[in-house]
Amino acid sequence: MSEIFELISKQVTENKVVLYIKGTPDFPQCGFSYRVVEILGDLNIKYFAVDVLADDLIRQGIKEYGNWPTIPQLYVNGNLVGGCDIITSLYESGELKKLFDN
Repeated sequence: MSEIFELISKQVTENKVVLYIKGTPDFPQCGFSYRVVEILGDLNIKYFAVDVLADDLIRQGIKEYGNWPTIPQLYVNGNLVGGCDIITSLYESGELKKLFDN
């Protein structure tokens, strides 16, 4: 699992915004992933997307890496922001936009 953790660590540190989703930004494979893609699109946020359905090791590894059991997961500046419910709540309160303004 350490190789997967190294890969994930590289992804979240080399990219300002990383979204782990089921599917792709153009074709999300679950409603929660779709919602987060929609929110980031509305805010005009550029991000690096990782399709967890394409790699079972990443799919399991990201859950352990961030100690977060669900997908999608959003990382900003190497830190886990959260999943769909948290992203939606931050978006609706205006806090999510502030996170990207830094």
